[in-house]
Amino acid sequence: MLDTVSAILFTALVVVLVTTLVAASSLRGAQRNRLAVVLVSWFLAVAALAAAGAFASPALPVSSAVAIALVVPLVFGSIVVARTDAFGIPLATLVAVNAGRMLGVTFLVLHAAGRLPATFANSAGWGDIVTGVAAIPVAWAVSRQVAGWRRMTAIWNAFGTLDLLTAITLGVGSAAGSPARFIYEVPDSGAIRTFPLVLIPAFFVPLYLILHIAIFRRLASAAPASAGTSRTGAVRELPAR
Repeated sequence: MLDTVSAILFTALVVVLVTTLVAASSLRGAQRNRLAVVLVSWFLAVAALAAAGAFASPALPVSSAVAIALVVPLVFGSIVVARTDAFGIPLATLVAVNAGRMLGVTFLVLHAAGRLPATFANSAGWGDIVTGVAAIPVAWAVSRQVAGWRRMTAIWNAFGTLDLLTAITLGVGSAAGSPARFIYEVPDSGAIRTFPLVLIPAFFVPLYLILHIAIFRRLASAAPASAGTSRTGAVRELPAR
């Protein structure tokens, strides 16, 4: 039952993410449709492999398939973000879609059900919940350009990125059979490599890391311009695209 509910919620989140990001982009016509197709195809490919048990196959080293599914799109996506400026998606939108990470409550539920270790589940779960809840006021601050919005966004973005990197580390570190295991709690984190839970590290984690990278780039490119002054000495404000 828990897996069924998780699969439904994850699919709904993908629909919201794709719809929001594509609609907010500066792309038009066929280019916009192409972006939607790429994102949906990525999710469906990961879901199909997960349903087939590819990420938990005993023929592969522990977590290796998940690592590939995470790293490859992350590298490719980072390059695309750099070349396209995240397809012109407004900064406020890039932040706001992280509200979906409130589904991190799934980790806590799985721990309560005895399917995930405490250290991993609590860190990943609460980290995602805090990031998701905080994304709402931060996105509002960005859209309104309230005083200190850049610093607020940078701090939030650093926290959200650290949360994902910590979750990856603890997930690998608590997996039975992992050469990098350093957490020996029972149960181990093996459940996260099965469908539908593996959609989190194999799809959502790389996608949200790409969004964090896009936010960092947007903030970095905005800083010099916002810090500069006009010839009259007035401070220039850069719109939060």
